Amino acid sequence: MTIRARGRSFLALILSPEAPLKDWLAGLDNHMQRAAGFFNRQPVILDLGLLDEHTEGLAGFQQELRQRHIHLIGIEGADRHWQALQTWEWPIELQGGRPSGPVQLPEEEEKAPPLNPIKEPLIINRPVRSGQSIQNPDGDVIILGPVSSGAEIIAGGSIHVYGPLRGRAIAGVDGRPHARIYTTKMEAELLAIDGFYMVAEEMPAEPIGQAAQVYLEDEQLKIVLLQAAVIKN
Repeated sequence: MTIRARGRSFLALILSPEAPLKDWLAGLDNHMQRAAGFFNRQPVILDLGLLDEHTEGLAGFQQELRQRHIHLIGIEGADRHWQALQTWEWPIELQGGRPSGPVQLPEEEEKAPPLNPIKEPLIINRPVRSGQSIQNPDGDVIILGPVSSGAEIIAGGSIHVYGPLRGRAIAGVDGRPHARIYTTKMEAELLAIDGFYMVAEEMPAEPIGQAAQVYLEDEQLKIVLLQAAVIKN
């Protein structure tokens, strides 16, 4: 008998709660109302590094997240022997993720290490339907067709949609703020570049239904008509 083993890589969101937890949860609820379904099916790593064992509300914090349907695949930044964490259920410890472990800050200024080079783009030659997630954490994603509401595109580089973009587009996930999102018809539920995001209710009216591009400027997403962007450049 041949035993086969295959690896599979997943992108995970990292949540770093701050005290007071009551206020942080209220802020989370506000974000979830504006970006309904954003955490659906998303693996999440909980980083407790900004908290300590005496943080008020820590004992029941995991249950608060479960009630919000947030699926934890890892917990880091805390000692599981803390009294407040004794009733928590701990996922299997994850190792080998990117990034992983503490980073030693240099005593003298050094040049930042180069990013991993962008690899070949992932080309999808069909519509992306609701519930589907297309991911290419090491390069661009090119969709030759529409992206339905409830679908998700995640790219380490830029995202190009040659059709209506009605789902979620998340670009520059590997720390690339210069990534962009392009579509021939902007109707997105959520847009994000390098961790900064905008939901449909926050988008300006002018680009909706038009060919548009999205870029990051001063830590804010900008959406402009594609024709205007070509003239400007």
